[in-house]
Amino acid sequence: MVRAFALAIVLFLLWLGLSGIYTPLLLALGALSSIFVALLCRRLGVIDEEGVPFHLFFGVIGYWVWLFKEIVVANIKVARLILHPRLPVSPNFFHAPASQKSDLGKVVFANSITLTPGTVAIEVQGDSILVHTLSADFAWGAESCDMDRRVAALEKA
Repeated sequence: MVRAFALAIVLFLLWLGLSGIYTPLLLALGALSSIFVALLCRRLGVIDEEGVPFHLFFGVIGYWVWLFKEIVVANIKVARLILHPRLPVSPNFFHAPASQKSDLGKVVFANSITLTPGTVAIEVQGDSILVHTLSADFAWGAESCDMDRRVAALEKA
């Protein structure tokens, strides 16, 4: 029951943040719909450790903060590349090793690569991800290995 209550609160906070409307009627309807969805999920039996992973909360928040910083740094690198007088763009492909064990871990890793400007995850192939980069400077560096390590750590938590 605790997980259902927590799910209802998270759903309501998500609804509140995305709607941006704070009239009493809509707040009440948002709360009721969040409670209804949480009860429905409880009845369907999808509220378990995997469905509502409390144990990952602080790790995910820390990862999001780190990923946001990496996105900002990559944006600056892309802006410098584009504003350079000779536009030294040299697109290439490389295979990034993925040390994640689950499909979800690999998806999080591939999406993190794609969210970072200058890189796009093209395909997951076993234990590697095919990545397209805008320039050789965006190829697999220390920050990307750090991303792989951080996603793998999230998976183990």
